[in-house]
Amino acid sequence: MEGDKPTEEKPKSQAQDAPKEENMVEGPDGQMMSRKAYKKLMKKLEKEKRKEETKKRVEAEQAKSKKKEDEDLGEYVKDPNDPCADKFGDLELCRSTVLPEEGKSVYDKYKRVKNITEELKDQVVTIRARVHRVTGKGGAIFIILRESFSTLQACLFQNDGVSSGMCEYARRIPKESLVIITGIVHVPENPIKKCTQQVEIHIQEIWNHHKSVPRLPINLDDAANVVLNQKLEDEDHKEEETKEERGKKKTIIVGQNTRLNNRILDLRVPANQGILRVGSGICRYFREFLLERDFTEIHTPKLIGGTSEGGAEVFKTDYFGTEACLAQSPQLYKQMGVTCDLERVFEIGPVFRAEKSFTPRHLCEFTGLDLEMAFYEHYFEVVDTICELFGYIFENLNKTYSKEIEAVRTQYPFEDFVFKKEVPKFKFVEACDILKEAGYEQNPHKDLETENEEALGKIVKEKYGTDFFVVYNYPIEARPFYTMLNPDDPEYTHSYDFFMRGQEIMSGAQRIHDPEMLTERAIAKEVPPETIQDYINCFQYGAYPHAGGGIGLERVLKLFLGIHNIRKCSMFPRDPKRLTP
Repeated sequence: MEGDKPTEEKPKSQAQDAPKEENMVEGPDGQMMSRKAYKKLMKKLEKEKRKEETKKRVEAEQAKSKKKEDEDLGEYVKDPNDPCADKFGDLELCRSTVLPEEGKSVYDKYKRVKNITEELKDQVVTIRARVHRVTGKGGAIFIILRESFSTLQACLFQNDGVSSGMCEYARRIPKESLVIITGIVHVPENPIKKCTQQVEIHIQEIWNHHKSVPRLPINLDDAANVVLNQKLEDEDHKEEETKEERGKKKTIIVGQNTRLNNRILDLRVPANQGILRVGSGICRYFREFLLERDFTEIHTPKLIGGTSEGGAEVFKTDYFGTEACLAQSPQLYKQMGVTCDLERVFEIGPVFRAEKSFTPRHLCEFTGLDLEMAFYEHYFEVVDTICELFGYIFENLNKTYSKEIEAVRTQYPFEDFVFKKEVPKFKFVEACDILKEAGYEQNPHKDLETENEEALGKIVKEKYGTDFFVVYNYPIEARPFYTMLNPDDPEYTHSYDFFMRGQEIMSGAQRIHDPEMLTERAIAKEVPPETIQDYINCFQYGAYPHAGGGIGLERVLKLFLGIHNIRKCSMFPRDPKRLTP
């Protein structure tokens, strides 16, 4: 019986390889393609068509909107025969040509927006404020007025005392113009949304004190939008990620660079007003507390020879043919102040650091709150004074600046800063052990890493219920040459850092006040003694044991208010890429 023959494969013809003719269709350009490819192509073309139509529609709407806006922003020409011509218009530029009437105060004439309350019902008042927004048309115009972070609604209704021309003039006043308004305080039946004052003014007179440009470079309503994720304001965020987040929230997020490039307008946003005023409060209570405890305010040089602390990160400049630099710290001069028998000194002034750091917590110029004081027996006398100082600042900020704090929280939601009268204090090695127990590696002979500082802050918050604590006895490698060594363990120093929300806001220490020891430590830290000889010499004539520290104002402000980027806490920030405005 003949065996089965293997089946021979016939070679596939080109016709077999190609799609069957019945599955082929003619494409839009006359080319033949499969039905599947045709459907895919048509779907793509339809999508592009819709996209183009949408683009044209948006452009047309924008052009229409711009045309209407141009018409609305066109300057109104007042009719000299208008029956209300003496009740509205542009005032001449104020050039201080008219003195106040003798015996009368302008502060009696003008009211502040924040003081316009129900108690003034039916009274005639005069205010000066910014035009935040204008709505309405025809014979009914509504103006939202703003003064700092206080807002008030003013209304204009066409009647016997208000002409149509007066209404049209008010409608065309550019946003951010300063106006002077006189009117009657009215208490409406329903709450006024989005205004801090729950009264309104029925306008009798409206005068433009100083007109703004018709178009602003940024929209202040956009700049005041609630920001749940503050990192979205950073310019280093990926554009597509930002767009995705914006899409979810359906709000416009004004970027950090855009804000800083238009800082004058940006600072008018209520949250930024609050930030600056709380910062002012920190300086106020810092100075108040120390003056009450017999401290003397001093003012030290900012142009110096050599370096403030022996570091290399300084801004150098020419000083009549000699090299000078901007002070990194008033440290050496504070110590001289103590030694010249002032004993307790402090300073509020600029500090310069030439660090090429682009983090949200570093600036090249910031405001330093520095203090130094003599003590009797132990540097903890100073540490305890600083603990009391911060408690005084925090307590009074919450008490006096509650409106400002809430203005910030409205745009940038944050948890209250928690602190206790008894401030937890940890030795550096104890802090290392706490971190180790939580699974973090920290070399006990190196400075705390940023990640570990933040972790320590969270652990302390959970265990002790506070955002504020102290770590002391730092290793010798982590401290500058003038820090007193711990005689019981020379690998560590009599130094300390204060922390808020897991970030360092103050470094301090007992200073070496012996000339020979100071010279030895300077050499060990590679600081040429001859560059700081005046400083060393000041301890030759009998010196108090003393300690102190330097606080960064902007960093305290940032952490107290839960702000992500420190640039927001500086009026006009300076970083490695920004030298304006």
